[in-house]
Amino acid sequence: MATDTSPAIVVAALYHFARLYRFESLKRPLATICCGLGIKGTLLLASEGINGTVAGSRAAIDTLIAWLRDQPEFSGLEHKESFAETMPFHRMKVRLKREIVTMGVPDTDPLTIVGTYVDAHDWNALIADPETVVIDTRNAYEVAVGTFRGAIDPETETFREFPDWVARNENRLRGKKKIAMFCTGGIRCEKATAFMKTHGYDDVYHLKGGILKYLEEVPQEQSLWDGECFVFDERVSVGHGLVPGANTLCRACGNPLTIADRRSPHYRRGISCHQCIGTFSDADRARFAERQRQVDEAETRGERHVGDR
Repeated sequence: MATDTSPAIVVAALYHFARLYRFESLKRPLATICCGLGIKGTLLLASEGINGTVAGSRAAIDTLIAWLRDQPEFSGLEHKESFAETMPFHRMKVRLKREIVTMGVPDTDPLTIVGTYVDAHDWNALIADPETVVIDTRNAYEVAVGTFRGAIDPETETFREFPDWVARNENRLRGKKKIAMFCTGGIRCEKATAFMKTHGYDDVYHLKGGILKYLEEVPQEQSLWDGECFVFDERVSVGHGLVPGANTLCRACGNPLTIADRRSPHYRRGISCHQCIGTFSDADRARFAERQRQVDEAETRGERHVGDR
């Protein structure tokens, strides 16, 4: 919870698997409530539940969470909070989806079968066990920002690729005593454990509350986390204690950039970085340069340009 010294903006990450057959009818009232409270961010609704991250004032977030928990399908909803000095989103979006986290495997149902939750303070002992295989279920650009020591990076571009990665790496996984998985807030690894259990892997575990809960609760001097944690908002990354990190985004390709990345001769703010230097046309670069010029002019006026996503 916020204290008197906490920044004014509360960032709430939430998800909840549920039998949400009326998800389409919730879109309008949910959007109305959020917009009326001045909340911004993205919430996804599907027949399997809700997922998203939103930001607003302390009172606004408290009101929204209370409204969600008043819905019978979300009575057990949990959320994780961090804080920002300025609003990390530009607008409010409520979207209808087939899945709240897209794996593309229809029979994967965390409400029917799921791995064993492991609290943040018990996670170190699990992943330090040499009999445990630790898998980062996030995408490659997220892993590059930070991960747990010794974790396997599947090098996926989207979560849809995870089932295929498991199939191709069965020889690395079958027969292992324990499989431990983690992700940013818990939703991807929860669905990943359901997938693994459905396909015959028995001793499967996942980090409850995800990396965000771990970085919030585990002291840095006891941590097995290296780097920062990528987040899907304007803060780009957070570190221990969920303080905003040092990473920024390349406004051309959208990939996160470390301080060292920004020293690359290929880095031009808003125009290019070492990851995308050869992937855009001259016309694209000209468009990026014009957008950056507008962003710079807005900054000199003390304003925030919508193009500075």
